[in-house]
Amino acid sequence: MWLKAWHLIFMVTWFAGIFYLPRLFVYHAMTEDQPGRERFRIMERKLYYFTTPWMILTLFFGFWMLYDYAWAAYGKMGWLHVKLLLIGILVIYHFYCGKLLKDFAEEKNTRSHVWYRWFNEIPVLILFAVVLLASLKPF
Repeated sequence: MWLKAWHLIFMVTWFAGIFYLPRLFVYHAMTEDQPGRERFRIMERKLYYFTTPWMILTLFFGFWMLYDYAWAAYGKMGWLHVKLLLIGILVIYHFYCGKLLKDFAEEKNTRSHVWYRWFNEIPVLILFAVVLLASLKPF
């Protein structure tokens, strides 16, 4: 149960960052003054580098649980295959946020605040799906 507790703690902290970073992108894309843009660049960078270790620890404890408890039954757990696929997509999303952060830092952003509002919903959908899969184990 300790592994699961640590996994969940780090998952919650990772998701807090992954929810807020794209929201900062929304506000950054709407900002028209240079001091405001610089403030968002600093906030985004600090949040991204604060959030990344939580992602790593979430994955570490998740794979540790998989290795210790579920590896033998992995082939029979269809829900776990889907969950791991969604987590892979979320990791790609996380690193794509890093790319967007770099675009903002270099003032190369070409997307509108509306695009970032939609982009911000992706981790919400993944969270719903992952929690339901892990809780209900439907297949």
